[in-house]
Amino acid sequence: MDTISSYNESKQFDGYSFAGADLGGREFLYCAFSKCDFSECKFQGSSFAECKFIDCNFSNVRVDNCSFKIVSFKNCKLLGIIMAEVNHFLLDWSFEKCKIELCNFGGLKMNKGCFRECIIKDSDFIDARLAEADFSQSDLQGCVFRNTNLEGANFSGARHYYIDPAQNKLKKAKFTMPEAMGLLVPFGIEIE
Repeated sequence: MDTISSYNESKQFDGYSFAGADLGGREFLYCAFSKCDFSECKFQGSSFAECKFIDCNFSNVRVDNCSFKIVSFKNCKLLGIIMAEVNHFLLDWSFEKCKIELCNFGGLKMNKGCFRECIIKDSDFIDARLAEADFSQSDLQGCVFRNTNLEGANFSGARHYYIDPAQNKLKKAKFTMPEAMGLLVPFGIEIE
């Protein structure tokens, strides 16, 4: 792959297709990726620091031991990724207006993480630490929250979520009506 070397700093990648490529063990610092296709890529052991991804496709990407430090994803598609396998050290990423489906964020520490205005479907947040995370205006249909720290998290305008208050930490979390009524479902309470 001649466009991506082992060390990449301040590079702009526009419209590249890296589908199926092995991009493992590479370093990216201050790089920007726009309209790139990373489907089926292998990023094992790669490091991204202060990078931006805009309108990119991350379907079925392997991210084992991959580092993300101050990385933003905007309008990206993330499908079938086991995010729980990333390097947990200094993990800092944000997702805005992304489509995230069938991804596993289980066990990750993402306090103050941003998932704003995303469509997140059938994804796993079991045992994750998401204190003060921002899920505002997101669609969370089929997502699983269990033993998840959501203290102070913002669910304003979020919809289609199922969160059992007995199985998650929700102190000072923000919810809006009418979706907040769903928090009563696990208790079998009927409201007329």
